[in-house]
Amino acid sequence: MEEQKIPIDVPERIAAGVYSNVAVISHNESEFILDFIFAHPPKGRVNARVVMSPSHAKRFLQALQENIGMYEKKSGTIKKAPEPPKFGIDLSKN
Repeated sequence: MEEQKIPIDVPERIAAGVYSNVAVISHNESEFILDFIFAHPPKGRVNARVVMSPSHAKRFLQALQENIGMYEKKSGTIKKAPEPPKFGIDLSKN
């Protein structure tokens, strides 16, 4: 079977990316919700929210693990960041 190529367009507003220093992951029986947050007390902001099916979340985890492995093979072990200061996150005020 021939591989199908799908052209992907990245809109300019997305191409620049967003910064996140906190990620909150929640789920229900049919989806995983990943909120990427920039938190700088006294306030934080969700910069991106990604919703995916459980099967895609598992594939995403596998792809991220593989890419971290490739990165570490090339660049060395990634040091674990120190634990951030404890503060609560309240996503209920949407």
